[in-house]
Amino acid sequence: MINTTELVRELIYQIRLGEDSAYEFKSITIKGNKVEQPHRDSVADELAAFANGNGGMLVLGVNDKTREVEGIAQQDLGTVELWLTNMANDAISPPLAIETRLVEIPDHQGNAKPLVWVRVTKSLFVHRSPHGYYLRVGSSKREMSPELLARLFQQRSMARLIRFDEQLVPHAGLDAIDPELKARFLRGDLPEAMQLKKLYLAMEDENREVHLTVTGVLLLTPRPADFLSSAYVQCVAYSGTERNAEYQVDAQDCDGPVDLQIQQAFNFVKRNMRVEAVKRPGRIDIPQFDLGAVYEALVNAVAHRDYGMHGARVRVHLFADRLEIATPGGLPNSLTVDSMDSNSITRNETLVNLLSRYYPADPASQRQNMIERRGEGVPTIIAASERLSTRRPLYEQIDHTELKLTIYAASREQNGLLAQFGDE
Repeated sequence: MINTTELVRELIYQIRLGEDSAYEFKSITIKGNKVEQPHRDSVADELAAFANGNGGMLVLGVNDKTREVEGIAQQDLGTVELWLTNMANDAISPPLAIETRLVEIPDHQGNAKPLVWVRVTKSLFVHRSPHGYYLRVGSSKREMSPELLARLFQQRSMARLIRFDEQLVPHAGLDAIDPELKARFLRGDLPEAMQLKKLYLAMEDENREVHLTVTGVLLLTPRPADFLSSAYVQCVAYSGTERNAEYQVDAQDCDGPVDLQIQQAFNFVKRNMRVEAVKRPGRIDIPQFDLGAVYEALVNAVAHRDYGMHGARVRVHLFADRLEIATPGGLPNSLTVDSMDSNSITRNETLVNLLSRYYPADPASQRQNMIERRGEGVPTIIAASERLSTRRPLYEQIDHTELKLTIYAASREQNGLLAQFGDE
């Protein structure tokens, strides 16, 4: 992050020169607790135009025509920041990550004036703002022609289809790394950045600055959702069989690095599922779900989901009679629901490779590594779950945007553990 002294120096220099392809200035008028000028939609168009291009800075409190530092009243700074945050989330699709800073710049008389500085980095996505799709060209924004828009979608969406997990995340620098999380990947005396790049955890942009990749964000940052807003697992447990807030008994958002997300979601299911017991001839515990199958299903959901989908997180919903795990993204390539138990196709090759090499599994899975690349995950889920509950789990493709797995719960009345003893 640029320090305040350098930022002030850069702003003074840039204000003297005026707007260009990387800087936009705006006067701001506030009445009551509301921003009156500029119009929200116009500013949203500017922010999206930066994101669709190479990024840039918006400075609020500077007249773009006279280059006069007008400033913003101290009591209004919070109002402006909230206005910007809501705009980036609500007026731009997909929502845009922005960085804001409060700085003081001297005006022509030498009086310090507060400004709001906003940085937008080049995005992984193509963003639509209130008036359409815009791109920064020189010192202004321009609506993109259909041909240009098609090329931009192709450039940024093709990467999502092929090795999206190796694409760099522009606003995730190496300073975002948790030192403890990277330790498992470092070997010998080679430079750290070189090792991270060899594992596709980081890469250089066109300016030779090193940023984390999608995989790097997922494995090396304490909270990946700070960079990829939907990169977490939502868990909810209900006492009944319906998705109804009145019957909710437990809820948790698992938002750490992805290995921790898997373990947290697994522990959530484990603590909320019932374990019944019968004596036939000795005590036999009957868990609702086979924990090995649950762990396998959660690993698959987190490792193979489509991280390029905004607003779509892995959802784990536990009911009295079933467990539902919803994974964002359609099945990759030619894989179908009917062929899942006999074919294995990986969406996030780099992420899966590192999880299989560097991460141990939970003991409940009865294997060594978090992922063992033998294509046995789905058959294991189906066989173990059906053996316990006597009902085959159900995979469903929902509108080609979500894969839902339903694992049916075992009970004393319906289970496969007692069959060997017969009826008493």
